Amino acid sequence: MKQTLTDANFPRTADHRVYHLGLRPGEVANRIITVGSPSRANGIATHLDTEPKPFVLTSERGFTTITGRFRGVPVSIVSIGMGFPNMDFFVREVRECISGDMLIIRLGSCGALVDVPVGSVVIPSSSVAISRNYDFDFANPASTAEPPYRISKPAIADAFLHEERRISLTAFTYSFYSSQGRQTSFPDRNTDLIEHLREGNLNVSTLEMETFHLYHLAKCWSGGQPGRAVPAIPLTTGPVRPATSKTPPVGEATLERPLAGKDTVIRAAAVHLVYASRLSQGFITPSEVNALEDWTGLGVLTALANTEIPSDKLHVETGSVWEIKEKI
Repeated sequence: MKQTLTDANFPRTADHRVYHLGLRPGEVANRIITVGSPSRANGIATHLDTEPKPFVLTSERGFTTITGRFRGVPVSIVSIGMGFPNMDFFVREVRECISGDMLIIRLGSCGALVDVPVGSVVIPSSSVAISRNYDFDFANPASTAEPPYRISKPAIADAFLHEERRISLTAFTYSFYSSQGRQTSFPDRNTDLIEHLREGNLNVSTLEMETFHLYHLAKCWSGGQPGRAVPAIPLTTGPVRPATSKTPPVGEATLERPLAGKDTVIRAAAVHLVYASRLSQGFITPSEVNALEDWTGLGVLTALANTEIPSDKLHVETGSVWEIKEKI
């Protein structure tokens, strides 16, 4: 982004582009899948309708947004990278680009603490945060009574993705290594962390780095308003057809409804793909990754398309990148 920014409190360009994602109103839809890697986003995007041609934007900070329609329903796929800071950028900046409600599903990888094979799919009902305690003396652990890691209260997902047989608790971690109990050359004092999580009353089943913050921000915005139940994700198979699309010309969004209206909600859920077993130390193969991402990506798109948003809580279509224009 080389344009002049205004307002140091919430930086934007003159045409309303936000600082990190590079988006402006009309380029991101109310229904969103968020993923970590651009290749996963591109793979999911192969299922989008061909008309209108999907819009693609990659910001200088590495966020990639693909917006189009799936079975006629506007949807965006946003690749944000890893960790809670990027999730924070994503939720806050997209919120400022959208009028009406937001429906967000994170589709990401995780490690499993329970006895399930790699390649399994987990839909977490809630998430806790495991954070490194910076007040703990890691170099001289005997000198402090502080615990080396802190575990938060759970943040709850929206009800619409819940299936009784798949409900679980995921643990969000600030680090891929120390907060997930991995052993490195650093003195992280975490050798019993995994065992503590497994033996405790939390019923933690997976470890990853983004879901807690998504659930937390959604609850903060929506005030804990319950979501309306709809059919759960139908996971049906489909061919793997990775593709990268060109960016079409951008139309000027018409802002007939206020952005980030306070009478709106953010509904959030997640689908976790088990890439690693912390019990067996097994790891998923590249071919299994491709098949699993395509399978679940199509399922999440279908769930989003089947989830109703009131017409007065949708971003205006006129001038948006998903507007269907009559051919002359």
